[in-house]
Amino acid sequence: MTQKKKTSSKIKTKPSKRQKRAQKTPRKTLFKRVVFFLFLLIGIISAYIFYCAATLPDLDAAFAKTRQPSTVILAENGHEIQTFGNAFAFVIYPKDLPAYIPDAVVNTEDRRFYRHFGLDIIGLTRAAVVNIFKRRCAQGASTITQQVAKNLFLTSQKNLKRKIQELLIAFRLEKKFTKEQILTLYLNRVYLGAGTYGFEAAANKYFNKSAADLSLKETAVLVSMLKAPSKYNPLYSKKNAEARANIVLDLMFQRALIGKSAYEAAKAEPLVLSTNKVEGGKHFADMVYAQINDYIGTHSQDIYVKTTLDQNLQQHAEKILQQTVADNLKNNVHEGALVILDYQGAVKALVGGTNYQKNQFNRATQALRQAGSVFKTFVYITALQHGFHKNSIISDVKVHIGSWAPENNNKKYAGDVTLDYAFAHSLNAATVNLSKELNLSDIIKNASKMGITTSLKQTPSLVLGSAEVKLIDMATAYLTIANGGYAAWPYFIEEIAQKQGTPLYIRSHTQNVQILDEKIIEEITAMLENVVSKGTGKNAELPFFAAGKTGTTQNFRDAWFVGFTKKYVVAVWLGNDDNSPMKNITGGSLPAQIFRKIMLQSMS
Repeated sequence: MTQKKKTSSKIKTKPSKRQKRAQKTPRKTLFKRVVFFLFLLIGIISAYIFYCAATLPDLDAAFAKTRQPSTVILAENGHEIQTFGNAFAFVIYPKDLPAYIPDAVVNTEDRRFYRHFGLDIIGLTRAAVVNIFKRRCAQGASTITQQVAKNLFLTSQKNLKRKIQELLIAFRLEKKFTKEQILTLYLNRVYLGAGTYGFEAAANKYFNKSAADLSLKETAVLVSMLKAPSKYNPLYSKKNAEARANIVLDLMFQRALIGKSAYEAAKAEPLVLSTNKVEGGKHFADMVYAQINDYIGTHSQDIYVKTTLDQNLQQHAEKILQQTVADNLKNNVHEGALVILDYQGAVKALVGGTNYQKNQFNRATQALRQAGSVFKTFVYITALQHGFHKNSIISDVKVHIGSWAPENNNKKYAGDVTLDYAFAHSLNAATVNLSKELNLSDIIKNASKMGITTSLKQTPSLVLGSAEVKLIDMATAYLTIANGGYAAWPYFIEEIAQKQGTPLYIRSHTQNVQILDEKIIEEITAMLENVVSKGTGKNAELPFFAAGKTGTTQNFRDAWFVGFTKKYVVAVWLGNDDNSPMKNITGGSLPAQIFRKIMLQSMS
């Protein structure tokens, strides 16, 4: 038999050059692709860094940029009510401060500040490792130079572009300035809570002293706020502030920046905050701030505005009004307002609502509410001007004017009564019958010249207080009576000055103008005094002179008391913003009680 040839599948052939190249191609291709993408990535990163650099803010312009001027509103005793704008102070330099201030800042914020070039590589590496292990951003690594770059030239928005720009600006700052200059910028521009920037402004705010006079404990408190200005603000949480300050002191002692005796004394030192701060008065401060330009025009400098506000009176009034409303929520009482004037017209206290944080609407100066029976005073003044006297007889009987048939609150009628009695007991029917003997235009004229600024329509119901008026206007009108018939208009600014003391405005006290006859004022004052001693205002009675008038509108939607002592005029209103009725709350109840409580406090 012939032997079979081996199959071709077993025949070995050498690979061609083309086959060899094909075998090597995947490896070479992969390498080329990696190199290509690497260069592409570098190109993209470089282009993005170039873009960030090209869109940097103009540093020179940013340095020269004018900040919003601060306006500090002060009470009459010089204590701060509120600051608008950003509070800065004059520039301080590290060499003029106790050594522990810059030492504390550098050692808590940027220990290698004097050795790095704007970026702390060691700190950055440490923070990255900690954040990786904790799987969250537990540590930051921004240097003081980077923080200056952010504070002066950038926003606090967290994104990659801002971070790159922050670093680029930090490099430029390190090249342009010395370390001492960069630290000076930081000490004067870092945010330290409550609208304050820089250690000098913060020392003034929290301790009422210059930064150069800060104790070691006070320094630790301010330095602790660098980590979280709101959380460690001593005005909001003294406990948090002291706990963090102790950590700062521990760190300074461990690093031998302070000795043992100084360390122990600082930890034992009680934290005493500035008491030069008025609690409340926010509606008043808003009102003042809104009108400053009317006095001095537009301005670019920091200013102090000394006002007429009496700190003690304001704080007592605010507390009493808020407590009264809180105790009567069950009676559907949710809002209130009050104004206190002295006899010259100075606004000594003003409460525009019960919760400023919730609602900034100023009910003392902006709200229009029906006046109720406090408007009757204008009717009776007009009657006295036209020959009536407090002992004149008028009829308290049911009355009809067209389809309108007003009733007394108790649905009862007293028949013939004196003006004094009708006024003291706030008889509606008697007042309407009296008004038929008068001209409504004369009543409106009296109300307007005494201080009512809103439009008053000649309708029969006007005499019972159907018109909407402002609380501060009603206080002004009664001030004319308290003043013996002399008009005195409300004012709240005594002086405006630049921070260095240069006056921009000083109030000049003008002569008051007599608008009502003294005999008329004597009679209406006696009648108002009888309201308190014998009539609807007995809850306002005091162990000294007091006069006033109650007012209640239909369905108990508004409750008023406007009255005065020998020193103050007070207007009080209670009600609801949605005009819903209260539950049997009259002007002679809660508002009169508020008046009495505040006036008793004013004498203590």
